[in-house]
Amino acid sequence: MKIPGKIRFIVLISSIILLQNCTKAAEGSNAAPPAPELPVYTVITSPATTYQEFPTALEGKNNVEIRSQVDGYLDRIYVEEGSYVRAGQPLFKIDSRSYGEQVNMAQANLQAANANIEKARVEVDRLQPLVAAKVVSDVQLKTAKANYAAAVAAASQAKASVGSARINVGFTTITAPVSGYIGRIPYKKGSLISRTDPNPLTLLSDISEIYAYFSLSELDFIAFQNKYPGASLEEKLKNMPMVELVIADNSIYPEKGKMSIVDGQFDKTTGAISVRAVFPNAQGTLRTGNTGRVRMPQMLSNAVIIPQESTFEIQDKTYVYILGKDNKVTSKPVKISGKTSGYYFISEGVTPGEKIVYTGIGNLKDGVSIKPKTISSDSLLRAKPL
Repeated sequence: MKIPGKIRFIVLISSIILLQNCTKAAEGSNAAPPAPELPVYTVITSPATTYQEFPTALEGKNNVEIRSQVDGYLDRIYVEEGSYVRAGQPLFKIDSRSYGEQVNMAQANLQAANANIEKARVEVDRLQPLVAAKVVSDVQLKTAKANYAAAVAAASQAKASVGSARINVGFTTITAPVSGYIGRIPYKKGSLISRTDPNPLTLLSDISEIYAYFSLSELDFIAFQNKYPGASLEEKLKNMPMVELVIADNSIYPEKGKMSIVDGQFDKTTGAISVRAVFPNAQGTLRTGNTGRVRMPQMLSNAVIIPQESTFEIQDKTYVYILGKDNKVTSKPVKISGKTSGYYFISEGVTPGEKIVYTGIGNLKDGVSIKPKTISSDSLLRAKPL
């Protein structure tokens, strides 16, 4: 059947239109997606404080082992474990009956010695006129005087024995040498106590001040010496700012501490030197055996700061995305010199004035174009303080 020319023309036009629509659809499917809109801010400098942290073990100002200086049965325990005691307060009582009898025996010996002195003096007094009248020889008088001197010496020895016996009686009452908290008491009433016992009766800890001991490596120690002014190490410690203590729950202890002493030499095994910081502990919050971290502050006058969420890590290196020409981003490594809870302090890699992508960097790659949305660095610091 012959198709009319008008119908052939309409079919031809429809085919051309359909082909054009398919071509546009294919071109549209291959078109690049729009550039992502991401927040960008300008790097600035700001005065800031960074901290260097060191693990520490805490000890009380005085940790005294309480031991008995005499042997005997434990007769009384005056304190409870964990209780606070003051210097001079009775802690334990050793059965003192045998030591009381030693005092009585020593006093009796002293009385006998005094009687011998009197007897020897009478003999000397008797012989002196006889020797003067040449009735007896002077050898007898010399012997009598020697006996008198021996009696005096024996009396002195007996007097010392009385003093020693009384001291032992005093040792049967054990008192607190310092104020502090009582530790564990391993012995019970009736236990036989000896001066040679390996374990003390208890441990008394004076925690009015807490000593935080930590170690500095050789490099940290050199940096410490170069950082603070002073002709001597003691002067440098005085010029050092107060340090903080981070306790086990990661909270900051409310009292600040002062650096006190440095050990005399480096440990040959670890290559570190021991340092001590002293913290007030009037409330008894800290105890011997606690652990934590000492935080040394470092004041920075013009620190280059960037938010931590603007960074990403690849193989132990930290990077940021720098906004360049044509709004294209380029990754750049940075060197971190310190940090706060939300910011990094940068010593190398970026400079003030450069623009950095703030967030949304998870899907970025080098050379990708973005639509920057500028945010003020000041508003960022107000919303997220250092």
